[in-house]
Amino acid sequence: MKHDCHYHPGAPAKWHCGECQLHYCSRCMPDADARQRRALCPHCSKAMRYLGAATEVVPFWNRIGAFFRYPFHTDPLIVIAICTLVPLLAPANLLGVLIWLVLALALFKYTYEVINHTAEGHLKPPPVSAAFTGSGFSIVFLQLLVFVLMGGLVGAAAMIGGPILMMLAVAFVVLALPASIMVLAMERAVGPAVNPMNLAVLISRIGTPYFLLYGYLILLTLASGAAQDFAVNHFPLWVAQPLAGFLNSTFTLILFHMLGYLLFQYQEELGFASDLQDEAPTEAQHERNRSARFDADIDMNLKDGNYDRVQSMLKDALKNDRDNPLRIGQLYQLLIARNDTAELYRYHPRILSWLASRNDGDGMASLLEAIQQAEPTFRLEDPELAVQCARTLYHRGQFKPALRLLQDFHKRFPDSDQLAPAYLLVAQTLANGLGQWEKATAFLTFIQKRCLTHPLHEQIGTYLEQAANKEPLKGPKASFALPDQER
Repeated sequence: MKHDCHYHPGAPAKWHCGECQLHYCSRCMPDADARQRRALCPHCSKAMRYLGAATEVVPFWNRIGAFFRYPFHTDPLIVIAICTLVPLLAPANLLGVLIWLVLALALFKYTYEVINHTAEGHLKPPPVSAAFTGSGFSIVFLQLLVFVLMGGLVGAAAMIGGPILMMLAVAFVVLALPASIMVLAMERAVGPAVNPMNLAVLISRIGTPYFLLYGYLILLTLASGAAQDFAVNHFPLWVAQPLAGFLNSTFTLILFHMLGYLLFQYQEELGFASDLQDEAPTEAQHERNRSARFDADIDMNLKDGNYDRVQSMLKDALKNDRDNPLRIGQLYQLLIARNDTAELYRYHPRILSWLASRNDGDGMASLLEAIQQAEPTFRLEDPELAVQCARTLYHRGQFKPALRLLQDFHKRFPDSDQLAPAYLLVAQTLANGLGQWEKATAFLTFIQKRCLTHPLHEQIGTYLEQAANKEPLKGPKASFALPDQER
């Protein structure tokens, strides 16, 4: 049964809390340790059950192209090349036979590693070392024993029930062979792999897709046989033998990868949980996860109506990271929604700076109006921020709020290096925005007399000429020297 996230309907759930009876998706649990299957419920802090990636997995019938590309990764190609070419170079004696058997054993072991690797959520092939090192070589003998027992089952059916029962037994063995291989790969035990009830349960839990996969496997087997037959009949022996071996190994890896993917796709029905695991998390990803954990908690608390809790969380976050633009923006949006003028006034320097960085003059004008209604004597105490905000307002056509911010700037900040930029901005607002050329000229004259050392002083003459002609105050035009040949 597929479950949706409690907080994000339509998003597949990956965690379930038995205490709260809530399902969570990846967005709700960005910091959960899916590799270790560990996560704590955000509400009750109890350990949760991991549901795996089954609800996010692309159905195997939509990945046919990826299955055929699978053997052509570097690692499986190396394994196939070693197991195919080395026997050709081995001496034609007992040592050569022994080498062939060892390499056949390694290739067979690698194919079963493919099933396990894929079922665990790795869509990239296992490394070359998986074929030649570690435990797991016994899987070959276990598979041979399974084949012997299945043959014994067919023989017993023939002895007990005659040809009819024997044909039924053969049909079941042929149909259940892929299921038997999957069970043997996962369990590493002969009993479950030959138990008819166990195999029937696996097939029934997967359902119709099992028979669709079975059809693909039959086509793969026929294609492999036809390709090898073509190689043997149309190429010399020294070419046909390695080519046939390469084709047989390639199709075998495709087949076993498909079996592993079927286990991965139907993991919930089969009683285990896996996730995509090909990329190891970096330190940067861990940092993003910590931030995403905070965002997920905010999202869930907002949807639960815990606005005081969210506000407290954001204020605490800003104590640790004073100028975090994401948290400032979240706090601003929450305070606006709650119409909390007192808190808006308390955080107004950081919020205004954030709005200025976004060039949000309209939002800035609304915020200033709300603050000034609560505090009629409100004035910005930071001259640089006042000029920055006024410039944002000016560019958004909010002329009166811009002038209000810069009112009496020379009295409030007489020694500030922002005096010339502030009053130039006032002059531009008066002239370009309100058409008050005389007042604009007065402010330009003030800059010319008072700000003798400021770099803007050299441009004031140009601005005064523009004001006298009632032209938009845009500063001097840039001049560029032309190359000699263009003069």
